[in-house]
Amino acid sequence: MKGTMCEHLGMEITEIGDDFLKGTLPVDERTQQHMGIIHGGASVVLAETLGSMASALCCEPGYYVVGLDINANHVRPGKPPFVTGTARPLHIGSKTMVWDIQITNTDDKLVCIARLTTAVLKKP
Repeated sequence: MKGTMCEHLGMEITEIGDDFLKGTLPVDERTQQHMGIIHGGASVVLAETLGSMASALCCEPGYYVVGLDINANHVRPGKPPFVTGTARPLHIGSKTMVWDIQITNTDDKLVCIARLTTAVLKKP
């Protein structure tokens, strides 16, 4: 993630499993809104990054992915020091993939739930 928004925000991939990808995002001056909680857009950045990276890990050689659609529901404030997101597949196809991403706080309570659809494209 060197040289990307992810690096700038302090995002880290923490675990790769057989059916999930997990990462953290700090809740600090880079990612919080004026009330000291995570900005909803920062949650979406975490969700899209995890889902896109997970999609890329599932691609056949010679293919890549781009985000096609994302939606998110913010259910509880994400507070410092960080939140954790976990992406799990709902559909892995040859042309599209759909991911469920759950973001939790340090007490493992749901902060945000998102669904990401990626398009699978052939490299030029």
